[in-house]
Amino acid sequence: MGAALLPDLGTEILIPACAVVGIAFALLQWVLVSQVKLSPGRDSANNNSGSGNGKNGYSDYLIEEEEGLNDHNVVLKCAEIQSAISEGATSFLFTEYQYVGIFMFGFAILIFVFLGSVEGFSTESQPCTYDQSKTCKPALATAAFSTISFLLGGITSVGSGFLGMKIATYANARTTLEARKGVGKAFITAFRSGAVMGFLLAANGLLVLYIAINLFGLYYGDDWGGLFEAITGYGLGGSSMALFGRVGGGIYTKAADVGADLVGKVERNIPEDDPRNPAVIADNVGDNVGDIAGMGSDLFGSYAESSCAALVVASISSFGINHELTAMLYPLIISSVGILVCLITTLFATDFFEIKAVKEIEPSLKRQLIISTLLMTVGIAIVSWVALPSSFTIFNFGEQKVVKNWELFLCVAVGLWAGLIIGFITEYYTSNAYSPVQDVADSCRTGAATNVIFGLALGYKSVIIPIFAIAISIFISFTLAAMYGIAVAALGMLSTIATGLAIDAYGPISDNAGGIAEMAGMSHRIRERTDALDAAGNTTAAIGKGFAIGSAALVSLALFGAFVSRAAISTVDVLTPKVFIGLIVGAMLPYWFSAMTMKSVGSAALKMVEEVRRQFNTISGLMEGNAKPDYATCVKISTDASIKEMIPPGALVMLTPLIVGILFGVETLSGVLAGSLVSGVQIAISASNTGGAWDNAKKYIEAGASEHARTLGPKGSDPHKAAVIGDTIGDPLKDTSGPSLNILIKLMAVESLVFAPFFASQGGLLFKIF
Repeated sequence: MGAALLPDLGTEILIPACAVVGIAFALLQWVLVSQVKLSPGRDSANNNSGSGNGKNGYSDYLIEEEEGLNDHNVVLKCAEIQSAISEGATSFLFTEYQYVGIFMFGFAILIFVFLGSVEGFSTESQPCTYDQSKTCKPALATAAFSTISFLLGGITSVGSGFLGMKIATYANARTTLEARKGVGKAFITAFRSGAVMGFLLAANGLLVLYIAINLFGLYYGDDWGGLFEAITGYGLGGSSMALFGRVGGGIYTKAADVGADLVGKVERNIPEDDPRNPAVIADNVGDNVGDIAGMGSDLFGSYAESSCAALVVASISSFGINHELTAMLYPLIISSVGILVCLITTLFATDFFEIKAVKEIEPSLKRQLIISTLLMTVGIAIVSWVALPSSFTIFNFGEQKVVKNWELFLCVAVGLWAGLIIGFITEYYTSNAYSPVQDVADSCRTGAATNVIFGLALGYKSVIIPIFAIAISIFISFTLAAMYGIAVAALGMLSTIATGLAIDAYGPISDNAGGIAEMAGMSHRIRERTDALDAAGNTTAAIGKGFAIGSAALVSLALFGAFVSRAAISTVDVLTPKVFIGLIVGAMLPYWFSAMTMKSVGSAALKMVEEVRRQFNTISGLMEGNAKPDYATCVKISTDASIKEMIPPGALVMLTPLIVGILFGVETLSGVLAGSLVSGVQIAISASNTGGAWDNAKKYIEAGASEHARTLGPKGSDPHKAAVIGDTIGDPLKDTSGPSLNILIKLMAVESLVFAPFFASQGGLLFKIF
C-alpha cells in the first residue's frame, strides 16, 4: 500500500504552524484596522502626518466640509453610536450565554450518563466494536472524553461568535469614517475586519481540535477507534451552541428590523437608520448578534463536524488500523493548507488591487471566491500527493474499499467546486445586477401581493441547480471513496472557510457603517458609499448562506453514514415500516422548526412595532428631531423576546434524536435523519434566496442606478412601499429560519452519532415492549 511522503513529524509541525500563522495574520489585520482612530484629536492630527503616505494611510482629502458638519463632531458622534451598539450586543450575548451555559453543562451530564451506562459504568476494557479480536478502552472512558470534547466544542463555538461580534462592533464606525476618504478605503477596513474573524475562527477551530486529539491520545494510545469516537463530541458541542446563537440572534435582529422598517419606513416615511426611530440601535445590534455571532458559530460547527465525520470513518479504515498518523490527519492538513491559501487570497482584496469605484466592489468580492478555489485546488492536489499513501482502504459499511490517493483528491475538489457553483447560483438569484431580482422589483408596480408571489417563485426555482450540484458531488465522492469521500467533500467546501467568513462578515459591518453614517447625520454622498458597500454585502451574505447550506447537506450525510456504521445497521430499507415512519416524520421537522422560528420573529416584532408606535405618539418633538427616543426599551424587548423564544426550537432539535432513539430505536432514527436532511436542504435554500431577493429588490429601487429602477422609485413611492413589505416578510426567512435549518440537519446527525452506542444497546423501548 505504501507510505505517505510527508513524515509524521512534518504533520505534527505543519498543522499547529498553519493555525499559528492564521492567528498571527488575523492580529495583523486587527492592528491595521485599529489605525483608523475614533478620537477626533488624534484623527485630525494624523490627517496631515507622514504616516498617511501609503495606500491605506490618512493623507487623502476628506469630503468637502461634511456639508456643514465639522470633522470633530462627526467623529465624536460615530464613536458614541459605536459604543451604544457594542454595549447592546455584548449585553445580549452575555445574557444568551448564561442560558446556553446552563444547557451546555446539563447536556454534558446527559452525555456522560447515557454513554457510561452502555456497559453499566464498567471500567474494564471491552472488545472493539469493529474488530472483536482486539480489546479497546471501556465505554466509561468514551463517555468521559466525549463529554470533555463536547464542552470544548461548545466553548470554542461560543468564543468564535463572541470574538466575531467584538471585531464587527469595533470596525463598524471605523468603516463609516473611512468612507469620507472614498469607497476604496471603507471597503478595505470592512474587509480586513471580516478577515480578522475568518482567520481567528478557522485557526482556533483547527488548533483546539488538534490539541484535543493529542491530549486524548495520551490516554487512548493505540485505540484510535475509541479516540476519534470520543472526538465527535467536539462537533456536537460546536453545533448545539451554534443553534442557539443562530436562532436567538436571528430572532433578535429580525424583531428589531421588522419593527424599525414597518413603523419608520412605511408608516412614518423616514429613512432607514434614522436616529429618530426608537428601534434603530436594536436593529444595528441585531446585525452583530445574528449575522456575525450566529454565523460564526454556525460555520465553526460545520467545520468541526465535517472534520469529526472524516476522522471517525478514517479511524476504522486502513489509516486507523495501521496507525498512519499523517494519512489519518489528512482532513486537518486540508484545513491547514486552506488557511495559507485564504491568506494569499485576502491580499488580493486588500493589497494587490485597489478599489476606486463603487462598481468594483462586487467583482472584488467574487474574485476572492474564484482565486481561493483555484489556489485551493492546487493545494489539495499537493496535500493528497504528500499526505496519503498511493493506495489504501476505506471502511464502507462492513467492508474495506480500496481507494487511490488521486480519487480522494477528486472527492475534496468536487466538494470545493460544488461550493463555488452554489455560491454563484445564489448570487445570480439574489443580486440586483441580474434579471431574477429585477423581475421581482418590477412586480412591485402592482403592489405587495405580486412582489410576494414573484419572490416565492424565485426562491423555489433557485433550489434546482444547487441540489443538482450537491447530488453530483455526493454521487462522485461516494463512488470513489464511500462515506469518507462525502466527509472530505464537505471539508473541501469548507476548506476556504477563512475567506468565506471574511466575505460574509463584511456585509453586516458595511450595513452597520451605513446605519452609523445616517445616525451621525453625515452627508448623502457618504450614505451612498456605505449603501453601495452594503448592497454588495447583501449578495455576499447570501453566497455565504449558500455555502453553509451546501456544506451542511454533505456534512449531515457523512455523519449519517458514520452513525449507521456505529449503530451496526447493515442497510436502511425505506420499505420497512420502522424506517418509513421515521422518514416521513423527519421530513416534517424542518417545517415545524421553521414555523416556530417564524412565529417567534412575528410575535417579537409585534411587541417592537407597538413600542415604536407608542414612542412616536407619546414623545413630543420626536418626529421633529427635538427629542431623543428611548433606545434602551427597544433593545430590552429584542433581548427578552429572543432569549425566551429560542428555547422551544432548540429543544425540538436537541430532544428529537434522543426521544426517537430511546423509544423507537436506531432504524427509525436513521429514517428521521434522512427525511430531515432531504426536506431541510430544500427549504433552507429557498428561504434564504427568497429573503435575499426581496431585500435586494428594495435596494435596487432605492439606489435608482438604472432607468428601469428610476421608473419604480424614489423612496416612498408605491412600488417602493410594496418592496419594503416584501423585504420585511423575507427578513425572518433569510436571517432566522433559513440559516438555522442547516444547523438542524447537521446537529441531529452528529447528536445521533455521539449517542449511537447507547441507542444501539438500549434503544427501541416501544418496539421491545410491543
